[in-house]
Amino acid sequence: MVTPRPIGSPVLVADPPGGGGGGGGHGRNRVTAEAAIVASVDGAGITRLPVLRSQVPLVLRRTPDAVYLVGGAAGPIGGDLLDLRIDVGAGAFLRVRTAAASIALPGLDGHESVLTVTVVVGAGGCLEYLPEPVVVSSGARHATIIRATLAEGASLLLRDELLLGRHGEPGGTARSVLRVDYGEHPLLRQSLEVSGTDSTSLGPAVLAGHRAVGNLLRVGPEAGAGQPGDGAHETAANPLAVAVMPLAGPGILITAVAHDAVTLRRRLTTGATP
Repeated sequence: MVTPRPIGSPVLVADPPGGGGGGGGHGRNRVTAEAAIVASVDGAGITRLPVLRSQVPLVLRRTPDAVYLVGGAAGPIGGDLLDLRIDVGAGAFLRVRTAAASIALPGLDGHESVLTVTVVVGAGGCLEYLPEPVVVSSGARHATIIRATLAEGASLLLRDELLLGRHGEPGGTARSVLRVDYGEHPLLRQSLEVSGTDSTSLGPAVLAGHRAVGNLLRVGPEAGAGQPGDGAHETAANPLAVAVMPLAGPGILITAVAHDAVTLRRRLTTGATP
């Protein structure tokens, strides 16, 4: 469980003069921030949120249908270290969303910004983690690292979408890592690194010329119900646009590529190319 702590301010870590980055002596203050959500069931069977802790730019807002992560500042900017912890107790239900897409921006020193999401779901608990896409702007370096530990009988719906560049720009470098354990056993280990200026990333073995890529992961007793079978779905115009992979456990992973965020979302949701 996450230990409650009062709402605080981000920790600013100053680069040493001249220090170590590609930008020489610019020394921008890097932001280190943490946020935490704990969901638990009370005696009446109602999910409560005893912990909802924020630090700018990770600002959490509760609504009737979800907890929203609201960007409290621009970025993330190169060098920022952001940490989100989500703990869903046994039998509890939690949906986490973001208010808008986040735009990763380059820092002066060339460092990578990192968002780490740590998830724990108890038996019979359910988490829907459905953020909007991360847009990696030109020159930026960004990593999203998600680690989820699920008890036997827990459920998870997780979406992870990436867009290389804003309109008219090639996009920076993005790294994503997804590690999921279910019932004390490894369920999924996946990582991807792409760049909007790298010919290998854009080539047929990775993005096939697309600039949007994403995953939709379903884990739990009902995972895979109503989903298409194993394999890749393609058309002549969109070769291998969607891949559907049942996991060695109660789960299914849908991966898709597209030229834009709207098409990517549709492909992940339907699990098949239109």
